[in-house]
Amino acid sequence: MKKTIIVFGGTGNLGKRIVRELLKRGADVRAIVRTSTDSEKIKALEQLGAAVLEVDLDRVDALAEASKGAHCVVSALAGLGDVIVDVQKRILEAALQADVPRFIPSDFCTDYTELVPGENRNFDLRRAFREHLDRTPIQASSIFNGAFADILQYNTPILNLKEKSIGYWGDKADWKLDFTTMDDTAAFTAEVALDDEAPRDLRIASFQVSPAMLWEDVKQVTGQDFRLYQLSSLEDFARFIQKQRADYPAGENELYAKWQQGQYMYSMFTTHHTQLANERYKNLTWTTSLDFIKSFVH
Repeated sequence: MKKTIIVFGGTGNLGKRIVRELLKRGADVRAIVRTSTDSEKIKALEQLGAAVLEVDLDRVDALAEASKGAHCVVSALAGLGDVIVDVQKRILEAALQADVPRFIPSDFCTDYTELVPGENRNFDLRRAFREHLDRTPIQASSIFNGAFADILQYNTPILNLKEKSIGYWGDKADWKLDFTTMDDTAAFTAEVALDDEAPRDLRIASFQVSPAMLWEDVKQVTGQDFRLYQLSSLEDFARFIQKQRADYPAGENELYAKWQQGQYMYSMFTTHHTQLANERYKNLTWTTSLDFIKSFVH
């Protein structure tokens, strides 16, 4: 019998990929979207083969009706507390009412369980929902993918193609950073959604690469020696982020305020995945650091 998987956030960058990967694996996919969703985005999901249901996300009864008969709910929603905590609580309540056995929350980040609360606002929201989720009887699985590899393309301090530089904080030129492509994350998530035995936490990375290793890869692709340098100590970086946050209170209402981006970078250099679940599903092929860099560096 085909498994029915519900996906929230299916119109997003990651969510759409998860829908595609589930359909490739023969699942029946129900993409639940807001009633205000753009018709072109709905059409794109329907063309993939998903059944799209427009539902009022404020109504638990409507969400429960839409969730009936599903094997697993996958949340790929992005947002602040009103989404990550409030909307996901309603989706979870609906799943419980509809007797859905499994739930995959929208974690998709560094394993924040290893981080100190308060170091990352967006991760703290996920932590708050996790505490609520773990008080329910549903079988939950969180997927921690480190950073999305895409950030290597955006001229951040970790890899700045314009300035030909690779930066790091603290004494961490050899500290391995976890990167996973969106496609690899989506494929793994689809496998987890269909795996009734999936554990509570799964940590993955397409590749784990230190700033020094990144320097070697970039050198191999470009033939150029980028500048590899320390940006500051981690303590100074933490103080800088705190000041940046205090000076810009409007950022509390922005998903990716500058100080939140700083918190994200800080977390990459204070925790990483020591054990990966990459080998759990044998049919997956993981992108290498070199191949990913070749895809956008010329």
